[in-house]
Amino acid sequence: MSAVMEAAPAVVRTDTRGSVRAVLALARFEARRLLLNVPVVVAFVVYIGWIVWRTQQSWDGYPALQDADRATQGGPLLVGTAVMLCVDFAVLRSRRHGTERHFAVLVVAPWRRTVAHVLSVVPAAALTAVCVAGQFTWEALKPGAIGHGSPAELAVGPLTVLLLGAAGVLLARLAPSPLAAPLLAVCFLFTFVLGTFPVGGEDTAWLAPVVTEAGTETLPSDLLGRPAAWHALYLAGLALCAAFLAVLAAGGRNIAVRAGVAATLALALVGAVGQAGEVSPEVTAARERVSVSPEKEQTCVERGRSTYCAFPEWTARTGTWAGVVDRVQSLAGGSARTQPLVVRQRIDARHGLDGDAALPPSATAHQVTVGTSWGGNRVPEFSTAVAAVLVAGDEKASGAICDGRMVTLMWLSLSWQDEPLDALRRVRLDDSLSGSAVVLSPTDPLTMTEGQTDVVRRLLERADDDTAGKVKAHWAELTAPDVTTARAAQLLGVAGPRGAD
Repeated sequence: MSAVMEAAPAVVRTDTRGSVRAVLALARFEARRLLLNVPVVVAFVVYIGWIVWRTQQSWDGYPALQDADRATQGGPLLVGTAVMLCVDFAVLRSRRHGTERHFAVLVVAPWRRTVAHVLSVVPAAALTAVCVAGQFTWEALKPGAIGHGSPAELAVGPLTVLLLGAAGVLLARLAPSPLAAPLLAVCFLFTFVLGTFPVGGEDTAWLAPVVTEAGTETLPSDLLGRPAAWHALYLAGLALCAAFLAVLAAGGRNIAVRAGVAATLALALVGAVGQAGEVSPEVTAARERVSVSPEKEQTCVERGRSTYCAFPEWTARTGTWAGVVDRVQSLAGGSARTQPLVVRQRIDARHGLDGDAALPPSATAHQVTVGTSWGGNRVPEFSTAVAAVLVAGDEKASGAICDGRMVTLMWLSLSWQDEPLDALRRVRLDDSLSGSAVVLSPTDPLTMTEGQTDVVRRLLERADDDTAGKVKAHWAELTAPDVTTARAAQLLGVAGPRGAD
């Protein structure tokens, strides 16, 4: 008896709707498996936990949305790294298990399976987009929120996940080794996350997936000068180019794939060139105007006796500033109690988001500077500036206070607050309640001697209301340039300074 072995007929693969349905079915299966993979689940849990932990107290409840949109870009790097690792392992699964030869009889060719793996990354990027939207919406719904966010900045997080996922698929096709993806993840961690990317200037800095440019001051949204739209285009082009290259490496060499590689590479290059441009002359000129002559760009409103001038996005905060001014001024005596003030918002935007130049004190009488940030330590800093102008007449003169007037100044600034001693600690540079220290202010800082700190602390510890009456009764002497700390303590009914004055 003999058997005749006939060769199996060759499988003819055609671009039929059945193969498309098979690719989509495989993509759904791989997407579900990817989202349930332990590293990806852990990454999303950590990411969401970070959002909840950070957003509860971010910016002390007074976020500027042009800063909040950039704050959504760091967390997705963790998710993208996990997705890159897991999708690389998914592509190599058949090679690790020795089942690659079985796929030769299926209608789904290797390059179609690669398409399915690329598509499986999309739900992870979409879930990241939901997290980004939730984080930004939470910030936008805070009562103290101001400004405007950028859709292009918000798109960076999801696009980063998409780019890293596509890079994982491409890596699996070019270097089918289980060690390749972990090594790439380590390189990515040290290069982009830990800040070792070789930055040779602003042009090369924008080649990184995330460019936060965290500055010390918030700028109006139209002065940021960030090429956010070009950067989003650059990331989208890179992600799509990596996807098409992965399909090409897997054997998909038809005209559509080749055209896709060329088109997406051109898209990435266009984005890279666009984001490498200098800040426009219009933005540069606008930065100069708001820095040198802010009054030309501001809206002024009157609240009570005083006038509050702010940039358009900050006009909603004038009522909050007025509340602080009214509380401080109600404790003053003499003409200072009814003195009209001008509270003017001032920034130095000439160096963009990376600038950290200190604002010089204003020599204009009865003008108080307020910055673009608010909440937390900014409140006692502003109240100190208000008290300094009430005591000395202007900000420049208040910088020369080194006598007993500092006692009156600090009591005016802090005594009305809910936790005066805590406010005293927060307004001092070294967070101390004893010894000499630098006192923070929106412009040049002030200084407190050890003796002045002793007296101010005793005044803030007293629970009675006699101090307010004594301040009003002895206002002229307490604000005289030659008053000593010991004399100020005597007038206010507390022991003199124990420390050096």
